[in-house]
Amino acid sequence: MTTSEATTITTWYSSYEEDYENDPPPCRKTEVANFSSWFLPPMYSLVFPLGLIGNVLVILVLIKYKRLRSMTDIYLLNLAISDLLFVFALPFWSYFMADEWVFGDGLCKLISWIYQIGFYSGIFFITLMSIDRYLAVVHVVFALKARTVSYGIVASLVVWLVSITISIPELLFNKSFRAYNHTECKPIYPENSTSWKLFTSLEINILGLLLPLMVMLICYTRIVMTLLSCRNEKKKKAVKMIFAVMAVFFVFWTPFNIVFFLQCLVDVGIIGNCQTSKNLDYAIQVTQTLAFFHCCLNPVIYFFMGQKFKKYIKQFFKNCVFSRFCQSCALPDTFHYESSGSVHTQSTSEEDPL
Repeated sequence: MTTSEATTITTWYSSYEEDYENDPPPCRKTEVANFSSWFLPPMYSLVFPLGLIGNVLVILVLIKYKRLRSMTDIYLLNLAISDLLFVFALPFWSYFMADEWVFGDGLCKLISWIYQIGFYSGIFFITLMSIDRYLAVVHVVFALKARTVSYGIVASLVVWLVSITISIPELLFNKSFRAYNHTECKPIYPENSTSWKLFTSLEINILGLLLPLMVMLICYTRIVMTLLSCRNEKKKKAVKMIFAVMAVFFVFWTPFNIVFFLQCLVDVGIIGNCQTSKNLDYAIQVTQTLAFFHCCLNPVIYFFMGQKFKKYIKQFFKNCVFSRFCQSCALPDTFHYESSGSVHTQSTSEEDPL
């Protein structure tokens, strides 16, 4: 590490962390650090198995039973993969919060990058699912041509490419460094750090909240208007489930986005009150934990609102888990897989997503 980098790290650590352990008056934050060390690790440890098991089951159902035969299936699969990216990072963050970062600079960059990719890809796929429902309900004729598996794959690849690209700052700026006898994994911005902090905060709030929310509000407003003029129960069931996925995402992520933006104002000196800064530190830990629980909830929504998904899960556990004679996890003759079409299979407007 060069002398300039060491100086930057020391300056950043003092301003951002406000020296949690050796902080001089008037703003000590030792109690905040103690709170995070006992509150966050058990919360992350709880989210990890729930998110892992639930989203693996979703992927299993979509690949083994649903056979990825519609554009909606493609989006649901990618959304489950996005949630798994969060799950993958949690054991590392859990240990970091309980003790310190011991995994080196490379994993510091990689885990931070994966976390950010998972965040952006998740919201983008939920937005695509809302547009998918909009086309299926409002523009039925056009949907017969546009809502194909091949287009779904192309759109998914674009989402992953965009998510990876806009998350590159996490890969560039996050570093593992030692300050005040404690190893951290935090972003170390260049000299003009205020601009980067504002840019990061605005990027997350605009691309991760405001813009998707505007798109979804437009889509669901038109969907509701269309459904009020028809009595197609299958359409309504499919829309209800996708709407629930969208609503849960915003309920669990919006508080964190708001607190993150307010904390950015503290970092750049707009908010300077010590008690306010402490309260935001507590709030960002609680709201981030709430946001992480989101990755466990989509499988729950599918189970209670998707009749086919519930049937597939029950059948899987019956034949692959509870039956000691099961070797190949093959379904009985009375159960039929959904037929798989080509990559050009068209989705119908009345399909049940799961």
